[in-house]
Amino acid sequence: MESVLKVVNELWLAISAESIYLLPLIILSGIYFYLSSKREKKELLSVVNNKVKIFQKAFDISEDAILIFSKENEILYANITMRKLLLLPKEFMFKPLSVMPKVKIKSNWIALDELIEQTHTHAEGKMRAYLQVNLSLNDIDGDIPINLYIDSSEVGSKYESWCNIISIHDLRQKTREKTLDYKHQLTKLPNQTQVVHDLNALYAKVHLKEQKIALVVLDIDGFSNLRAIIGHEQINLILIRIADYLNKLPTKLDVNVYHTYYNNFLMSISNIKNEKEVLSFVAEIQEQLALFYKMEDIKLYLTASVGISIYPDSGGTRDLLDKAYKALSQAQSYGDGRVQIYTPEVALHDYDELVLHNEMHEALKNNQFEVYYQPIVESSEKEVVSAEALIRWNHPQYGLIAPDIFIPMMERTGFIVELGKYILEEVLKQQKRWKLFKFKQIDVSINITLLEIDTEGFIDNVAQRIQHHQVNPSSIKFEITEGSAMISEESTQKHFWDLKKLGVGISLDDFGTGYTSFLYLKRFPADILKIDKTLIDYILTNKEDQRIVKAMIELGHNLGMKVVAEGIENDRMAELLASYECDLLQGYYFSKPVPVFEFQKLLR
Repeated sequence: MESVLKVVNELWLAISAESIYLLPLIILSGIYFYLSSKREKKELLSVVNNKVKIFQKAFDISEDAILIFSKENEILYANITMRKLLLLPKEFMFKPLSVMPKVKIKSNWIALDELIEQTHTHAEGKMRAYLQVNLSLNDIDGDIPINLYIDSSEVGSKYESWCNIISIHDLRQKTREKTLDYKHQLTKLPNQTQVVHDLNALYAKVHLKEQKIALVVLDIDGFSNLRAIIGHEQINLILIRIADYLNKLPTKLDVNVYHTYYNNFLMSISNIKNEKEVLSFVAEIQEQLALFYKMEDIKLYLTASVGISIYPDSGGTRDLLDKAYKALSQAQSYGDGRVQIYTPEVALHDYDELVLHNEMHEALKNNQFEVYYQPIVESSEKEVVSAEALIRWNHPQYGLIAPDIFIPMMERTGFIVELGKYILEEVLKQQKRWKLFKFKQIDVSINITLLEIDTEGFIDNVAQRIQHHQVNPSSIKFEITEGSAMISEESTQKHFWDLKKLGVGISLDDFGTGYTSFLYLKRFPADILKIDKTLIDYILTNKEDQRIVKAMIELGHNLGMKVVAEGIENDRMAELLASYECDLLQGYYFSKPVPVFEFQKLLR
């Protein structure tokens, strides 16, 4: 009795000093074999059982499944996790498993008992780990991803027997979590993380075939405004329906669909022959987007801006994804529903947006921005009577950057508000100089965005700067595009009426390209209508364009406005529009936008 207690206590001390979690089970197994062979008295069993219960409780709360086999493959111990995994009956002790699990090592399925034998042969008494293998419990259920650990221990007072210790770490939860990490939570499509993984594999294979691959980035237009109108739940339903539509789109092309960001989807196409196939594919999507969603009795007209990059047409695969997004950004700068393919020709005029973004604040401080002026002439006498102020960025690395490159980026970041204040200040200073040096006094138009108008203090700043420079307010005209003005009609009207009270003029730019109603045009406090260049381009040959332009001129005059025609490229255009009694003309035929010192020559 004393000798047995001594052994138990020594074992207990060993457990306390050992950190390896399987050691208590080895000790437990040793105690069992020692007692079963000596069959000591009940008092001794009571002492040992208390120790055993502690071990059992410790391992029953483990998430890992733990099993101890005898050398005859009889169950000597199984914790709760193992009993649930193997669906063991209540009376499982000292019985073999009814169905021996199988483990898939590489491509071979091996019964667990056979694997144990192999482990004894090759492990040389050390624990053997089989990581990220599959476990099969029967032929019906699916495979279970696991980490498997096998060890053995000699037991008994004379070490006349041994047992096998098996630990199984179930990887199903981690696999599910990993799967979720690669799925968009709302639509369950593969997400941005999966894109990176899949594209790397796609690029690795692309050189094996002589087919082109394309990346198509699709961004639903006006999504924030739409969400404000119809609400979060309806927006989510739209996204789910778009995802389902794209994922089931019937096509001969090999397409993979991803939901990368909130209203942004990406499609990779790996078997195209030319860009026409991609454009046709995109056109079908845009057509369906305009039709497929209906909320109650109202159809929502959805449009999407699309950026496309094609290998090898757009360059190598290294930055093909970035090129698709650059093409998307360019498409969005042209308006809703536009499609742009990234080509090397575009790349010639490409800029590092990160550099521009980081440097625009310093550029303002360092006077890198410059106001150019494009003359506007009176149609009958061809005399310069006004000008449009246009901003240019004279970058130390890229040279002169056109506004269509940096203005959209500045609108996204909000920096356009600061730039707008700078332009107003420079125009007012110039107006003051022309007055002091007896130049001809002309009106100057300044382009303005909806973001600037809605900025708090905008009207007050205009009033203060005009007062400070002592410039006649009527010599300043603010231009806003028809499309921007329509986004927030009531707000735009209010702000422009406030400007009118200051004496500032208002011009409605790009007229004819948007959806202005006659009622809105009647309420809008515009002094000038500018007919968009797209309606002027073919006016010499297209009878329909001629009728439309004549009607616009008459409409403007009937509403008490002056009318400007943009995009005049030759004298025939100028004479035809003069015959239509168009008031003012603007275009390269008279002059492109030029620095102020060149513009002053035109004024003289």
